[in-house]
Amino acid sequence: MSPGAAGPGPRTGSHSRILAPRTWSLRMRLLFTQVVLLAVVCASIGIATEFALQRFLVRQLDNQVVEAGKRSAAIFELPRPMPPIPFEASRDSDKGGDDYAPRNRFFDPEAGPGPGFLNAPGQATRTVGAVVSPSGDIDAGVITNDGGRAEISAAAAAALAKVPPTRTPVTIELDGQGKYRVIALHARHGDETIVTGLPTAVVDDTLLWVVGMFCVLAVIALIAAATAGVLVIRRQLAPLSRVTTAARDVAALELDKGEVNLPSRIVEVDPEGVHTEVGQLGTALNTMLDRVAGALSARHASETRVRQFVADASHELRTPLAAIRGYTELAQRKRRELPDDVAHAMSRVESETGRMTHLVEDLLLLARLDSGRALVRESVDLTRLVVDAVSDAHIAGLDHDWALDLPEEPVVVVGDEARLQQVLVNLLANARIHTPAGTAVTTSLSREGDTAVLTVADGGPGIAADLLPEIFERFARGDSSRARRGAAPAASSPSPSGSTGLGLAIVAAVVKAHEGKIDVRSEPGRTEFVVRLPAHTDSSQVTHRVSQSST
Repeated sequence: MSPGAAGPGPRTGSHSRILAPRTWSLRMRLLFTQVVLLAVVCASIGIATEFALQRFLVRQLDNQVVEAGKRSAAIFELPRPMPPIPFEASRDSDKGGDDYAPRNRFFDPEAGPGPGFLNAPGQATRTVGAVVSPSGDIDAGVITNDGGRAEISAAAAAALAKVPPTRTPVTIELDGQGKYRVIALHARHGDETIVTGLPTAVVDDTLLWVVGMFCVLAVIALIAAATAGVLVIRRQLAPLSRVTTAARDVAALELDKGEVNLPSRIVEVDPEGVHTEVGQLGTALNTMLDRVAGALSARHASETRVRQFVADASHELRTPLAAIRGYTELAQRKRRELPDDVAHAMSRVESETGRMTHLVEDLLLLARLDSGRALVRESVDLTRLVVDAVSDAHIAGLDHDWALDLPEEPVVVVGDEARLQQVLVNLLANARIHTPAGTAVTTSLSREGDTAVLTVADGGPGIAADLLPEIFERFARGDSSRARRGAAPAASSPSPSGSTGLGLAIVAAVVKAHEGKIDVRSEPGRTEFVVRLPAHTDSSQVTHRVSQSST
């Protein structure tokens, strides 16, 4: 796959994690909840305010429309005013002449298109008016922004004519004029219908301005709340962070090995805050830590006593076993003088004494490894050890097919040669004892960077899956998963009756003492033990000796 094709994968996974709230941290959830709640509150306040303001402004506009409608209807009922007085007559009248005529104090209804009441004093700009006669004729107009009168379109006039004569204003859309609140009233002394309306632009503009102001204030409030929330949440959850850090430090300890020094307190709990959630968590973790520390101390003390007992018993048993073995060897020298049944019994005593001696030596070795006794540190040619161990295994198991896979250059490690040889001997003896005759056993050695890799693989029946997790435990038996057969004595299985269950435990302990690692993979027809050890950096002075007879 090309780099470009592989790119979207991580981004898609990261995007999906962002969209999944269950993957968020507690801080993120609290902050998100706080911001969402504040946004809901701001939106609710804004909607309620906008709705209340809209009703207030519309009611106020309706009052103005009703007043304008009544005023227009009243003006429409007035008699037509007298013609205007000429300027000269007006001037002479001011002098008190005989040809005095009343001054025209009324508006001019003929000054422009539309009903005459549009020219009356007190009418607001952009007021629309219409007079609908019973015959369907419409006289409509609008007051312009400069106070003049202008015609409206036929569609707008028709929309005004359709307004029902009620005392409640209604909202209509007038062609070329916009939205209007209009009211229609019957003339008192006629069949005409007087329609008057005022634009809703002021109300709409005010509501739009309020919405914009609320949005700006809400954004500022959300940003301020998010910033303050981050600081507050971080401060309030700081004890929880300390609990998490302390718990991780405890989890990083090797609780399953040796004596463990646990802190007496993983988090300091404020006595005044014990009742809080963080205080309860810290108290619970401190109590748990005390229980764990007590259990680990008891376990370590018990294991120490057991290991000391095993070491002491193994050491003390060596003397009587040596005496028994010496007496049996002395008796065997006079085998011809003994009855057959006694000679056979002494032979069995000698055999079991040897088996017991090997078992005691294995237990003593494990006890020494458990106590951390330092091993010999020297350069060891692992290639030569593999060749010698396979050669010995070939002699002990002639009915098996032994194979070697070695690199061209020697593989050198730093460690205890005797103990490393025991690792090889035990692994090969394990493969020989637990596989049927004719099984191929391949020992491979290679170097991967700074690591020496030793593999012992066999084509036997494999190891049961439920036994794999505990195969390196002491006295673990593989009778149910691997074929048992008689074989020549080995370091971990010195008698034909089978192993002691300590061979692989010794292998694991020795590998660990050399700062290495051992793994096992098994399936029917294939079992591999892989040992990884730190390789020596300089192998130029080590001679690579491979015996042709070993293969």
